[in-house]
Amino acid sequence: MSFLPSWLDPEVILRGMGGWALAVLCAIIFAECGLLVGFFLPGDSLLFVAGLFVATGAIETPLWLVCVLVTVCAFVGNVCGYWIGSKVGPALFNKPDSKLFKREHVEKTHGFFEKYGARAIIMARFVPIVRTFITATAGVGRMDAKKFFTYSAVGAVLWASGVTVLGYFLGEIEFIEKNIDVMAILIVLISIIPIVVEVVRARREKKHAARLANDDTQVIERL
Repeated sequence: MSFLPSWLDPEVILRGMGGWALAVLCAIIFAECGLLVGFFLPGDSLLFVAGLFVATGAIETPLWLVCVLVTVCAFVGNVCGYWIGSKVGPALFNKPDSKLFKREHVEKTHGFFEKYGARAIIMARFVPIVRTFITATAGVGRMDAKKFFTYSAVGAVLWASGVTVLGYFLGEIEFIEKNIDVMAILIVLISIIPIVVEVVRARREKKHAARLANDDTQVIERL
């Protein structure tokens, strides 16, 4: 039984498109990675199912070519999202009565990317919704373009090609083939682990720094 409505079910989407399945897959990956309206699209599960379809012959295109196409679409989508953020974002933030965007958010975003930029861009690839908005946010925050594009390319390869290859090699396992929705959710949960680890580590470092500052203050007071 599918957990998703039929129009978001990856099997329904790809099977229903027939010979256009790969083209539709590429368009969806591009939209999810670059267009803000694409945040609801099931990129992870589509890539996984695409890999499965290549393995079973439902998609006749070679695996290597599918990986190249979806990776390019993911990267170009990020470039588009960055451009949208850099061009449209500042105009929105300059509105003094804007309720959705505030200038302080731009400054915080810039600081965030200065500190965690590379890791944030790569890890965000594996998190639905986040991977859609972080590209525009990077553009708004004026993250260094060369750095952004470099790590976007790395993330595109790891995510788009990685999940597709995973679907190719695991999709023929009977249990996985019959529980694609469960696997899609599991993939998302696993992909969040690095971000959770990063957050926990950052909090520990912050607490450690605060403890050291407190100890220094106590030493000074004793003197």
